[in-house]
Amino acid sequence: MQLGIVVVDDRCAPHAIGLLKAAQARDWTSRCFLTDRGVFLLKDPEFRGLLDEGKTHFSICELSIERYADDGVSVHELEDKIVVGGQYQNAELVHNSDQVLVF
Repeated sequence: MQLGIVVVDDRCAPHAIGLLKAAQARDWTSRCFLTDRGVFLLKDPEFRGLLDEGKTHFSICELSIERYADDGVSVHELEDKIVVGGQYQNAELVHNSDQVLVF
């Protein structure tokens, strides 16, 4: 199973993080794309722990990072753990996933 998770709202962080952890526990391949307010997950310690594990492919919308930079959202020091791109990464996630959930 290849699970894709798109996060557009940081209020859904517990659900997205829980599903990513569950996918890892099942040895599923998982991909996560953060866009709009979903980029605030970068400030969540539990989410950052998932980045450190390296079991999920993470990508993020560059435009959203720029939009929320004044709110403390940054990919500084995360370049080796997350792909900074655009909606192409979102399309790639959808194309390569068996199931996609959007939060």
